[in-house]
Amino acid sequence: MLIYLIRHGETDYNTQKRYQGQRDIPLSAKGRAELHRADFTPALVYVSPLIRARQTAEILFPGVEQIPVEGLREMNFGSYEGRTYVHMENDPDYLAWVEANAHAAHPDGERKADFCARSCAAFARVMEDAARRGLDRLVIVAHGGTQMAVMEHYALPHRPFEQWHTGNGGGHKLEDSLWQTQRKLNWLCTVNYGAGGTGQ
Repeated sequence: MLIYLIRHGETDYNTQKRYQGQRDIPLSAKGRAELHRADFTPALVYVSPLIRARQTAEILFPGVEQIPVEGLREMNFGSYEGRTYVHMENDPDYLAWVEANAHAAHPDGERKADFCARSCAAFARVMEDAARRGLDRLVIVAHGGTQMAVMEHYALPHRPFEQWHTGNGGGHKLEDSLWQTQRKLNWLCTVNYGAGGTGQ
């Protein structure tokens, strides 16, 4: 089975460099315009329930059934959501959180380790569901954080979280020949359905 992990298109929060997290922010007009239809049509698409992921999936795979998966939501940034670094550059709690590479707790949100565990558990359940359905292509449209958490944990060759970052509409293509024996996925290439992208 081939696996596609795709990040949602651009939102106004992305442009403004605001922490978006679990706020239900739609794609911007520019974000919608930059996305293009994918070069294949899967049987279905697993999506984060947040609107930016669902809108992206509809543009890339028009008319394809979407299955929302709660565990694929972006990290909950709590009180930091909607704010930028400039808004918080003198906030000692925020600066301590940045210094700890987002591993520390922050107001009303998730710890990074808890977010990664949630994302990876949701991904594993999606893999099981796709296998039961006999899918030959598993497509997930979610978020940058979700994508990086899954890739750091499951992808070979191993790379740290931040090195799996992609732009809006970008993502990764993998294959599952090692899944049953090692719970790992072989990384094949990046994909890009956003600005300047050519697909897979």
